Amino acid sequence: MRRLGVLLATVGGVGYVPFAPGTLGSAVGLAIYLLTRGWSATGHVALLAAISLAGVWAAGEAAAYFQVKDPGRVVVDEVAGQLLTLLLLDVGLVGVGIAFLLFRLFDIVKPWPARQFEQLPGGVGIMADDLMAGVYGWVVMRTLIWLMPASL
Repeated sequence: MRRLGVLLATVGGVGYVPFAPGTLGSAVGLAIYLLTRGWSATGHVALLAAISLAGVWAAGEAAAYFQVKDPGRVVVDEVAGQLLTLLLLDVGLVGVGIAFLLFRLFDIVKPWPARQFEQLPGGVGIMADDLMAGVYGWVVMRTLIWLMPASL
């Protein structure tokens, strides 16, 4: 089961790429968003919930395997955070690009309380800070859509 957890946590090996694995994990999140754009709201929420819950387990397994609290190879958290940034937003490619940049910014900067969420134990801590970054990204995206809906 640990191998399955590591496979899921690294998103099929994306986390092993030696340069910017978190950015590539976010790009996987964008690809999933684009592939599922036609899904219902319920489908999007269910997908995010499934990835997040499986990610908590998988990230915990990967942390135990790599013997590191938050291994850089774990990128399922970036996938979930990126999907949360775009959750239930109907945006074009410009909006997708902005959402990508916003999520990466918030994931790197980790404003309060995202950084504190990293202290939670196991897979919960690994996933929680990225999901919080996704919440920040979603709020900014909703605000941008409200301010200039035709542009995104």
